[in-house]
Amino acid sequence: MKIFGIPIFPEQASTFAKDVDALYFFIFTVSAFFALAVAVSVIYFGLRYHRNHDGEIGARIEGSLPLELLWSVIPTLIAMVMFGWGASVFYHLRRPPDEAMQIYAVGKQWMWKFQHLEGQREINELHIPAGRPIKITISSEDVLHSLYFPSFRTKMDAIPGRYTELWFEAQAPGTYHIFCTEYCGTNHAGMIGSVTVLDPPQYQAWLQGGGIEGTLAQRGAKLFTSLQCDTCHLDAGQGRGPSLRDIVGTTVTLQDGSTAVVDDAYLRESILNSQAKIVNGFKPLMPTFQGLISEENLIALIEHVKSMSPKGATTAAPAAPPAATGAAPDRPEKK
Repeated sequence: MKIFGIPIFPEQASTFAKDVDALYFFIFTVSAFFALAVAVSVIYFGLRYHRNHDGEIGARIEGSLPLELLWSVIPTLIAMVMFGWGASVFYHLRRPPDEAMQIYAVGKQWMWKFQHLEGQREINELHIPAGRPIKITISSEDVLHSLYFPSFRTKMDAIPGRYTELWFEAQAPGTYHIFCTEYCGTNHAGMIGSVTVLDPPQYQAWLQGGGIEGTLAQRGAKLFTSLQCDTCHLDAGQGRGPSLRDIVGTTVTLQDGSTAVVDDAYLRESILNSQAKIVNGFKPLMPTFQGLISEENLIALIEHVKSMSPKGATTAAPAAPPAATGAAPDRPEKK
């Protein structure tokens, strides 16, 4: 957005960017109006009724109930409009569509690592298709970060030890900025990147270009075997640990009698701190992997477990159309 040819705001590149900007300008305009009205009134009455001599006493002013009600009711109504409008926009920003494509982001001093379900990994770069909702699940490998897409008008903190998420739908192909907006150390200012929005056929070609080591879930399956998880978590449910087949999305009963829903957060905690929640009927034999497994490998393991539960499987990119099976366009090497 430009004013007199000077760029003031990033371009509106997502489906809800206009809604966010409209709310911002409404709040800004109302705030500016009342700030100006108060400032002008103070200056006017200060000049109009200033004391002419030291002994002068001002006239007694009686209260006015209608006036009191007026300046109480009007600001309340305006504040409620702001609240209702803001809640509506916030609800939209925080409710990703069910069909959104899943991408993982890991913040690390001082870079952003992105992982696609199809297996591609990128550092400080992100390739996505235009016209499709994108859900990004965010975590941090060290300190607090904040993933910010200014042109999409959305941001979310990357918090150590937990998952957060944001979503957006890019409208048109192009290249847009990525920033970290939470001070995270000496090189915080250098924690920047770019997101490249491609037409769906170009995105499919990009997915197929370059060598990858299988999908994210397949990488997780290799880790699952190398860490010998499959020796305890047997599909038949007769191992030393519970069966992980079709477990995602279900509710399990714990030793203390409480229950827990098996979701990403539960799986993460069970891997890193296996003694935190013990499923009823099993002993606390599983070792903890806190500090022994990277955030990226942890995501791969979780995706593998989710792949064993059709209801818990996340959404990848759609299959490539016949016209998109050619060579990928020139692009930087994926990490």
